[in-house]
Amino acid sequence: MSLKERGYTVLVVSAAEKLNTALSGLLQDSRCQPARIVKTVSAGKRALNERSYDFVVVNSPLPDDTGVRFAIDTAGSGSTVVLLLVREELYSDTYERVLEYGVYTASKPISIPMLTAALDWMGITRERLRKMEKKTLSIEDKMEEIRLVNRAKWLLISELRMEEPQAHRYIEKQAMDRCISRQKVAEEIIKTYS
Repeated sequence: MSLKERGYTVLVVSAAEKLNTALSGLLQDSRCQPARIVKTVSAGKRALNERSYDFVVVNSPLPDDTGVRFAIDTAGSGSTVVLLLVREELYSDTYERVLEYGVYTASKPISIPMLTAALDWMGITRERLRKMEKKTLSIEDKMEEIRLVNRAKWLLISELRMEEPQAHRYIEKQAMDRCISRQKVAEEIIKTYS
């Protein structure tokens, strides 16, 4: 699914009206959901506490802070992709500082084509993060199933005096015979013997 089809949520933290207007137009054209625009880091933090965003664009400096720490914290807090815009003379130092946190950095003034490209890169990164989130959830679900099955096996061993391979086979056979998951069988055993 392309950026134009996805409908990403966007938070813009910028006190510069010219950039805010340009970004609003670009985001509208790319079919992002209407961007929420705030003018300070404090307002940006409040906005992130209210909901999560796919993209956060930080235009440094801001009236209450440079925004660099905010960009780093936002990028490290989850699946949000962050673009930090800094003055040209600060670009190299800022880039080195935020690189390891996965913050995209661009120097100002920034052209519309460059801003469009940055949004495209952010979309690519957000999709990669989405895939990783799905894998993580899948692994966590599998680990939970393994924990439940092991707990059920130990209950069968202690309550019914089964051997571990026998308890394992019992759970597997119940799941296959009844066409239900091993997790469901394990939950029933735990409910029965706990």
